[in-house]
Amino acid sequence: MLRIYPVVLDFIRRMRSTISLIERKDRDLGRQLRRASASVGLNLAEGMYSRGRNRGAKYHIALGSAREMLACLELAEAFGYVRPIEPSVRVECDRIVGTLVRLVDNCQ
Repeated sequence: MLRIYPVVLDFIRRMRSTISLIERKDRDLGRQLRRASASVGLNLAEGMYSRGRNRGAKYHIALGSAREMLACLELAEAFGYVRPIEPSVRVECDRIVGTLVRLVDNCQ
């Protein structure tokens, strides 16, 4: 198992209340954030046990979803649904995205 997978799960656990708050303010944006978060975990998990091009494709999808997850949080902040994103949350997102970038690069 990749070391980043438990980090993704912990991040999602920490974001549960934020996701719920966003869903109360903007159902569509909250649902998008929930789907993007799930996509990161699901595609990462699937990629870990895939081979060849499929592995890289799964990591690439997870990467796009991780960026989407961060964009949802940034938009929620911009709309005033949530307080400014805490630096620790941004650092954790950057860690997830950075790791996924390296995984995608290693599969090419």
